[in-house]
Amino acid sequence: MVLRHRAPHEVLSEADLEEVAQRKPPPELSLHSCLHKTRCSASTAKSLLFRFLPFLHWLPRYPVKEWLLGDITSGFSVGIMHLPQGLAYALLAGLPPVTGLYSSFYPVFLYFFFGTSRHNSVGPFAVISVMIGSLTESLLPSENFLESVNGSNMTVNEEQLNAARVELVATITVLTGIFQVALGLLQFGFVVTYLSDPLVRGYTTAASIHVLVSQLKNVFGVSVGEQSGPLSMFVTVIELCKKLPETNVGTLVTAIIAMVAIFLVKELNHRLAAKLPMPIPIELITIIVSTGISYGVNLKDKFGISVVGNIPSGLKAPVAPNVSYFGQVVGNAFAIAVVGYAICISLGKIFALKHGYKVDSNQELIALGLCNFLGGFFQCFAISCSMSRSLVQESTGGNSQVAGVIASLVILVTILKIGELFRDLPKAILSAIIIVNLKGMFKQFSDVRTLWKSNRVDLMVWIVTFVATLLLNLDIGLGASVAFGLLTVIFRTQLPHYSILGQISDTDVYRDVAEYQMAQEVPGVKIFRSSSTIYFANVELYAEALKKKSGMNVDRLIEKKKKALKKLKKQQKKVEKEKAKRKKDMQNGQNGPGIAVVELSSTEHSSNPEPTLHALGLPQPDFHAVVLDFSPVSFVDTVSIKILKNIFRDFRDIEVDVFVACCPVSVLAQLERGNFFSSTITKHCFFPSVHDAVVHSTRERRLPSVEISTKM
Repeated sequence: MVLRHRAPHEVLSEADLEEVAQRKPPPELSLHSCLHKTRCSASTAKSLLFRFLPFLHWLPRYPVKEWLLGDITSGFSVGIMHLPQGLAYALLAGLPPVTGLYSSFYPVFLYFFFGTSRHNSVGPFAVISVMIGSLTESLLPSENFLESVNGSNMTVNEEQLNAARVELVATITVLTGIFQVALGLLQFGFVVTYLSDPLVRGYTTAASIHVLVSQLKNVFGVSVGEQSGPLSMFVTVIELCKKLPETNVGTLVTAIIAMVAIFLVKELNHRLAAKLPMPIPIELITIIVSTGISYGVNLKDKFGISVVGNIPSGLKAPVAPNVSYFGQVVGNAFAIAVVGYAICISLGKIFALKHGYKVDSNQELIALGLCNFLGGFFQCFAISCSMSRSLVQESTGGNSQVAGVIASLVILVTILKIGELFRDLPKAILSAIIIVNLKGMFKQFSDVRTLWKSNRVDLMVWIVTFVATLLLNLDIGLGASVAFGLLTVIFRTQLPHYSILGQISDTDVYRDVAEYQMAQEVPGVKIFRSSSTIYFANVELYAEALKKKSGMNVDRLIEKKKKALKKLKKQQKKVEKEKAKRKKDMQNGQNGPGIAVVELSSTEHSSNPEPTLHALGLPQPDFHAVVLDFSPVSFVDTVSIKILKNIFRDFRDIEVDVFVACCPVSVLAQLERGNFFSSTITKHCFFPSVHDAVVHSTRERRLPSVEISTKM
């Protein structure tokens, strides 16, 4: 024992001496200490600055020769993708096309300064756009902006509608950014853990159906009323089916040709990815060609094909959000903030793992929040990360967010000089781009087969999320999905795996006897383990499982004991009455000889306050000790403490000792604060390992037998 404790004691003594020396510096070093504190403060400020502005850390070390060419190529490729997708996703959000260009410029440029992922391509994303679109349609339906023309015909005032929706969406975007920045500063990046991967994939798959349905009106060239709320998607489908006879053939043909062309070239890009220096920008080519044809043939007037319309050139001055909308959109803004971040961080971690760097989840939340917050002042809508653009950014040689800056510059040139040229672009082309880009999300239907084989609970989460999002719309569906996901966690902790452990011969290792053939129960000792922690929702099930696994009907035995004791008490009262009667008779001089017998039995009774099970003629358990393995227990509450006390009491009533093994220090402290310990339950019942508890219980059992044999 001396050898084991001497070395740590010497180390602690030296550490104590050093600590004293540091805490009490000599007077002549006080100025030096002040300077040291100043340096520490400067160092802390520098580390905070580098943390909130990550580009200050990596940009001075940027390997120009190795990375610059790849970043430029990647930036141009992604910028070319941003242009059509920005226009298309603005249409999806129910906004003027130019807002899509703004959302492809400002956030992408800002992410360069605040982001920690080298390969994420932030900007408009289909799921976020459709969430915004459903909100704009519900709060500002086009019916609110009808005005009469020539006193009879009613038309929508597009200018007023667009201005009102831009103001609303800018407010939502600012509020979304506030939520994300606040959560990041509070280190709440873990909030995304409540969105499991099956939940996110089920949600985005259902959202892709919403996106598809929302674009069918542009594909068929029909006018459909704007719906919102639960079952709104099905109402839209029914209305669309009714208006199919009114289909604009020119619009339908344009959309089909565009979809086929884009799909085929994208497949070609995928197959020849290793040979092509950069993907063929089919979306940009389609937009340019279709705009040229539309302008030359005059598709709008000749065939009634709806076009994008005027796209103003130049940047606009920042505008403050309309805070009066905050109360109406706070829930939706929070949902958009969480979903956008979940998609962004999941993509960031995939690329970080592949390329061997780390992504700061809280800083990513702050970065995304600042992009949204500042972008909202410049008429941007909420953004996230796009998998298609991120994959292109990585595959074309992108190594840093310098590629993002190049991409944003491409969009800036478009906004300043080129954007106005796309006023004759058919909306059907943008819908075709959106629909073809949903291919990746539709592939997620294969998750059903995978999850069926691997995890049925996750499959249930996927299906419930998918169905709830389809039926209840995107906002309510997300809330219902998260609630169901949390319920599955609660059910899993309520129904954990309970097991009796046995010892593997000649070791101190204990395993489930039902799963390990080499594990054998220790004679006279039941070692019980639950696979989850113990709290109010499952502690009663824990107690029931323990009694069932012990192989003894504990409650019935206690009930029999109580009945036997009650019967014995009646007999004792009868004896007491007889004693009192005989005593009275003795005082009257009658029947005195029986006094000695009663006194003797009274003496014997007083020395045995509670008879044993054997004395009462009741069956005894075939075990003398129960060991509770607390290694999975991470916390306890007041209800679980109360039930644990009952467990100790019940087994003590049937002459079985209860011990606790592997209890974490934090749980022990919670038990102490909850007044768990008493004169009957002491800390001597707690042991650092199962083996220690087993050795103690078997040794304690042998001691009485040794004493009896010695007396004999």
